[in-house]
Amino acid sequence: MQEQAGKETAANLEPEMRNAVMEPKTDIKSLTLEELTAEVTALGEKPFRAKQLYQWMHQKLAREYDEMTNLPKAFREKLREKYTYTAHTLVERLVSEVDGTEKYLFGLADGNVIESVLMRYHFGNSVCISSQVGCRMGCRFCASTIGGLTRNLLPSEMLDQVYAIQRLTGERVSHLVVMGTGEPLDNYDNLLRFIRLLSDENGLNISQRNITVSTCGLVEKIRELAQERLQITLALSLHASSQEKRKALMPVAYQYELNDVIDACRYYFEQTGRRVTFEYSLVGGVNDSQEDAERLAKMLGGMSCHINLIPVNPIRERDYTQPDRQVVIAFKNKLEKYGKAVSIRREMGRDISGACGQLRKGYMEQAR
Repeated sequence: MQEQAGKETAANLEPEMRNAVMEPKTDIKSLTLEELTAEVTALGEKPFRAKQLYQWMHQKLAREYDEMTNLPKAFREKLREKYTYTAHTLVERLVSEVDGTEKYLFGLADGNVIESVLMRYHFGNSVCISSQVGCRMGCRFCASTIGGLTRNLLPSEMLDQVYAIQRLTGERVSHLVVMGTGEPLDNYDNLLRFIRLLSDENGLNISQRNITVSTCGLVEKIRELAQERLQITLALSLHASSQEKRKALMPVAYQYELNDVIDACRYYFEQTGRRVTFEYSLVGGVNDSQEDAERLAKMLGGMSCHINLIPVNPIRERDYTQPDRQVVIAFKNKLEKYGKAVSIRREMGRDISGACGQLRKGYMEQAR
């Protein structure tokens, strides 16, 4: 009854008011330059104004229309009336005393919060961003998924994590990992648009080769992404050497057989020529034995790949612990004996709730 009453109310409104109710504003920062040009000319402006506007958003990183001083005031008013403009609010900023890693909690227009991380390396600054508010994948060792999925992020909301960090630090971001809260391939269309905007030569122009997308293994989406033939790096959150062990750690394994996931990764390499990275969180006494290492090496046999070992970041809600350092080294050595390229991820930001989802979760608990 309420839904029907709502429809009748909308139908009785004046045409102008009805349009305002039924037509939400377009998210302008998610538009490509070509789309933006079409929008701007439809407003009666010259096409070159679109290029100016695009540069203000994606190169000069303006926070609002009023910063765009070479755009006529009347044009800016039109933009304000017709389009939403994404610019995150800084809620919290933590800086590690150990390694200088910075973690950010950003507020979205709808009141949700997301987190991002800035890591400084010798090769440049790398930012880790979130792709969703929350996550529905349910991985046992991850704080991001506690509380489930709230919603997907728009391309502009992914972009502005990078833009906000550049604005706040005054430092260039050269590398990007989509490895924060959320499953990127569960937000597939928005992810693709985000990658293309971020790597556009008219924007920040971050090389696709410097962009890594992490997935827990949505097989059909990995294959679909492979057909796009982008030059990004695919990182698979593997975390187990067998189907049964993967089920114990990652509920997504109940939907996808491990062999099918690995085959999809092989297909990704065949289509793109880009070496796949396998993320493997080492959980003490769970998946860190020499037998695990041997099974893992054989499973990835003949594949061009890199294995990134990650001593698990403990979270309060789980009883998982990190293996001893000697166990981690022995696991790495075993893989290398099988000719695998292996690294141990350098722990960064542990003193500032460095693991995915920890800062957001703590903030939400305080708010409640």
